[in-house]
Amino acid sequence: MSSSNDKLPFLPFALPEIGEEEIAEVVDTLRSGWVTTGPKARKFEQAFTAYLGDESLQSIAVNSATAGLHLALEALGIGPGDEVITTTHTFTATAEVVRYLGADVKLVDIDPATLNIDPAAIEAMITPRTKAIMPVHYAGLSVDMDAIFAIAKKHNLKIVEDAAHALPTTYKKQLIGTLQSDAVVFSFYANKTMTTGEGGMLVTRDPQLAARAKVMRLHGINRDAFDRFTAKVPSWYYEIVAPGFKYNLTDIAAALGLHQLQRVTGFQVRREQIATRFDEALADLPLILPPRPQHAGDLHSWHLYVVRLTDEATINRDQLIDSLFGDGIGVSVHYIPLHLHPYWKERYDLQPEQFPHSQKAYERMVTLPLYTKMTDDDVERVIKAVRKAFGK
Repeated sequence: MSSSNDKLPFLPFALPEIGEEEIAEVVDTLRSGWVTTGPKARKFEQAFTAYLGDESLQSIAVNSATAGLHLALEALGIGPGDEVITTTHTFTATAEVVRYLGADVKLVDIDPATLNIDPAAIEAMITPRTKAIMPVHYAGLSVDMDAIFAIAKKHNLKIVEDAAHALPTTYKKQLIGTLQSDAVVFSFYANKTMTTGEGGMLVTRDPQLAARAKVMRLHGINRDAFDRFTAKVPSWYYEIVAPGFKYNLTDIAAALGLHQLQRVTGFQVRREQIATRFDEALADLPLILPPRPQHAGDLHSWHLYVVRLTDEATINRDQLIDSLFGDGIGVSVHYIPLHLHPYWKERYDLQPEQFPHSQKAYERMVTLPLYTKMTDDDVERVIKAVRKAFGK
């Protein structure tokens, strides 16, 4: 007997929502003749600062969040002999940028309720070599930033927020990006809450950090390429003041970002609607549903909707995934913790027992599709497939 899903197309795990305005802006960019970093990248930076609503901030467009994290740590002077603390429950980009600089990564466990970095675990890991903390706002739920700030102040540490999931997330009704951290980095990768295809934004209110990041973003050149190439008088001369990187965002990508940014608030509303429907429909299953913000009135970006099987579940994580794929539902796992990957495990001699909460979460978690292009029928299809997997 054929199932009702036989004729339904596969529902992917994530899809960006690109509108006609974005397409027209990209076409305009192509026709303008300025396709690399130029006027639209600058406009996008200005629009991002305006969105955050704090003129003391500077927004620096980069070609990935990874690049932004690297630039932030480099500008803070992180280097060989230093240590940076972050969570094991993240994508490798968060940690790998520390190794780019020759510094060491200290991985810590998560809070089992929020899946965010555990502040108590941070404090226990601090040594005289510790220079910075990199909290990750997992899935779009804010970290307990007051606890992070207290630890940083006590131990004189820098803070770089990995906000790849966190637009628009708030903490005590302040947008992530506007708190007192040294730097905050957002991602605009294809599956994020808004996209430029590839891309990211480094945000800081430290003028020295911003100046250094701008220089290092493009080969260590001491003058903005846009200024040099648009000047009406000869301005060919420049100086290399540091061995920089190639981290600039193109105008083609920024063209997407200009319109995605205008829609990001509406995107969050739709994501929250889907998350709320999932909560309602899956509440009776042997699942731990995603945590909500700790403080009333705060926004969760709902970049990811992550469920975890309870001890009472009669199927395991892999069986749930197989069942969902069998019904044409694309799902994922966020994340395989860093302590399980060969590089991190071998370099720092890491064992799962050091990270019991991350390990348990990983073994039982599945990320369901949640994106703005999903129709109500798509949402119900996911719900039906999850319930079917549990025999409901």
